[in-house]
Amino acid sequence: MEQREFGKTGFRVSVLGLGAGQVGAESLDDREAGRLLHRALDLGVTLIDTARGYGLSEERIGRHLAGRRDGFVLSTKGGYGVEGMEDWTPGAIRHGIERALRTMRTDRIDIFHLHSCPLDTLRRDDLLAELDRAREAGLIGVAAYSGENEALAWAADSGRFGSLETSVNVTDQWSLRHVLPGAAARGLGVIAKRPIANAAWQFTERPVGQYAEVYWERLGALNLDPGGLEWTEFALRFSAFAPGVGSAIVGTARVENLERNAAIVERGPLPAELLAQIEAAWTEHGGEWGGEV
Repeated sequence: MEQREFGKTGFRVSVLGLGAGQVGAESLDDREAGRLLHRALDLGVTLIDTARGYGLSEERIGRHLAGRRDGFVLSTKGGYGVEGMEDWTPGAIRHGIERALRTMRTDRIDIFHLHSCPLDTLRRDDLLAELDRAREAGLIGVAAYSGENEALAWAADSGRFGSLETSVNVTDQWSLRHVLPGAAARGLGVIAKRPIANAAWQFTERPVGQYAEVYWERLGALNLDPGGLEWTEFALRFSAFAPGVGSAIVGTARVENLERNAAIVERGPLPAELLAQIEAAWTEHGGEWGGEV
């Protein structure tokens, strides 16, 4: 699998990363979770992205992959949900990192994100200083921000972060157009989340109240034609090869989906005519759409 320089962080990451949210589901058999994680590494996936709020995900990554820790870049998120600590405080960050290290059975977190906090929280000097201390102590490799729109733009411009995580897909291009060019120029790594737009095309009716609802609306407005490709391939090849993207993370609980996605990215970028169609549709319909949070 293609490996890329991750900005100026010193890390290299695979074009396809594993979003480990579904790995944390209690409904997923633990043996299947372990099989999925090991299969990802066997396929050449070298970025695994998790978070404090992803159920059993951090614990399973630590238990199943402790013996292969040097084989992948570990990304997680936090700032909240630490027992006895108020959310979005230096203590929540510090103790959250320490807890994640224990849970994932590792001595360092390669990429640690503040997880979608609003701009006024993101700009707080006490939180940024705590990230600096964790990095200087070697507990984290790169301080990062995961989010959208104005907060993401501030993080990219601030000089306080080494990487970003943001939505990039055919229906969600605000970050791709407004933030990623500058981020690339500054040497920031970029993780693209939601690269297949929450598979919004699978719904015949509006998926009210689900993550895919806004993307379903946008797909209807864009009226895209995948040109004979399956929708998952059309969407993933767009996102994974979008300018400035280091790795596109796709979540799944099924090994066969992981293997399919690995095969898709081996096919490279979309043909020029399909990229031109997406550009024309976005110019006509999507130019004012913000990033979906």
